[in-house]
Amino acid sequence: MLAVLRNVTYRRLFAAQVVALVGTGLLTVALGLLAYDLAGRNAGAVLGTALTIKMLAYVGLAPVITALVARLPKKPVLIGADLIRAAMALCLPFITETWQIYVVIFLLQSASATFTPAFQSLIPTILKDERDYTRALSLSRLAYDMESLVSPALAALLLTLISYNNLFIGTVAGFLFSAFMVTITVLPRLSAPAGPQRSLWHRTTLGARIFWRNRRLRSLLALNLVVAAPTALVLVNTVVYVRDVLHRPETDLALALACFGVGSMIVALSAPRVLDRFGDRAVMLTGAALIPVVLAGAAFLTFLGAGGAGWWLLLGLWFLLGAANSTILTPSSRLLRDASTEETRPYVFTAQFSLSHACYILTYPLAGWIGAVAGLGWAALALMIIAMVGSAGAFLSWPRHTAAEPANEEQTVDQPA
Repeated sequence: MLAVLRNVTYRRLFAAQVVALVGTGLLTVALGLLAYDLAGRNAGAVLGTALTIKMLAYVGLAPVITALVARLPKKPVLIGADLIRAAMALCLPFITETWQIYVVIFLLQSASATFTPAFQSLIPTILKDERDYTRALSLSRLAYDMESLVSPALAALLLTLISYNNLFIGTVAGFLFSAFMVTITVLPRLSAPAGPQRSLWHRTTLGARIFWRNRRLRSLLALNLVVAAPTALVLVNTVVYVRDVLHRPETDLALALACFGVGSMIVALSAPRVLDRFGDRAVMLTGAALIPVVLAGAAFLTFLGAGGAGWWLLLGLWFLLGAANSTILTPSSRLLRDASTEETRPYVFTAQFSLSHACYILTYPLAGWIGAVAGLGWAALALMIIAMVGSAGAFLSWPRHTAAEPANEEQTVDQPA
């Protein structure tokens, strides 16, 4: 897998991604402590609102921003987005009111909604060989999983030495390092779009229209819903499972979340070999079939009581959820690459970025509200039903044949339809 790092351009961009992710992880910890300082018991409401604002920025702004910057060179777009993220993170230590958090988070996440799809759409252009691209996807998944494990540990270590406000400086440094690595990297020259520029509306909705016309991408859209269900259960309700259901100490929360991350990492490490042997469809749909079963196990754990083995059952379930999620997330960009041209790729990757995050606007509140009102078992069952609907949609949408689907008129941006 590491052989792909021999490509200098990708190696530099991957380094930028990893350091920026660590900085983002520090931001998550510091933001929670800032919210508690400002709102006390209402810190959860503040963070929930901030998370909703983040998702709304991802869903609503990403396609519009991509359309606006479509004809701009990629390098200044990426550098500008990183500098805006750094500037917003630098504002956070000086915040004194909760509404200021919302404004800063909106601007910071709007910049992330610009950076991430543009960054992701560049990688297929840099790594044209399919095996190299698959290795890069595995490394990227591994980086996200490592960030979820390393950043909290690093934040805990730093907090023994400095105040939480100084963690924001680490976030700023991460974004500045990312901007620096992009600056010194020679990015491939992309061909300029031919013909007159189409309307902003046409460019904004292009990615979504390509999704709808391509059966594999329609299946991916359903799989986004499958992934959002266990992710919401784990991120929102693990603390309740650990503390209230199983009556475990606070330190076991990190262990439970780590099991979710380790399951994902193991699949990411093995993905290149498994995908070469079985292909995207078999791997991704296997994960889609497994997730509702494991969510049913989480409901079973709650309804029938924890018992002596409840803690180990939870760890096993979380490990399986992380592994099943990774079977879907790791190869997903291969579908986006195959369904797009160099010209339409930024729009397709942006559509995936936006549509996948839209699913969390549904699953996060369900996991939290149903869990609080009716109990964790009913929350797990509700998310299981959502995962089943997504799985059924994915199985029905994805054609069994492996031949590439022909391009249609929506595969061009600027040519007259």
